[in-house]
Amino acid sequence: MAHQQNIAEWHGKTLVDRDGQKIGKLQDVYVDVETDEPMFGTVKEGLIGRHLTFVPLAGLRFGPDALQMAVTREQVKSAPNIELHGDELSRADESALYHHYELNYTPPDTESGRRLARR
Repeated sequence: MAHQQNIAEWHGKTLVDRDGQKIGKLQDVYVDVETDEPMFGTVKEGLIGRHLTFVPLAGLRFGPDALQMAVTREQVKSAPNIELHGDELSRADESALYHHYELNYTPPDTESGRRLARR
């Protein structure tokens, strides 16, 4: 799979876990405010009562038909339930996501104190 950095082209692509199991379609991408690197995406889960689940984009691999994540389907299913208030996550929600996926988290030195921004 080739490396691709045009985030605008990712919207609507199918996401699969590290074993190739389908997770869903990528809805939004959240980038690190300090590095502008894509950190998380959202995917709709479930057929009835769908909700957005945050998935890590670190280690993402690009194929012709799907974007493959470096995590398992079970990790995604057990991710914290995050309710969005506008386009931002709270600091506590950001921290919970980073810790769930075992990623290093330090709040940035920004006015909002938040690390993630939706693109």
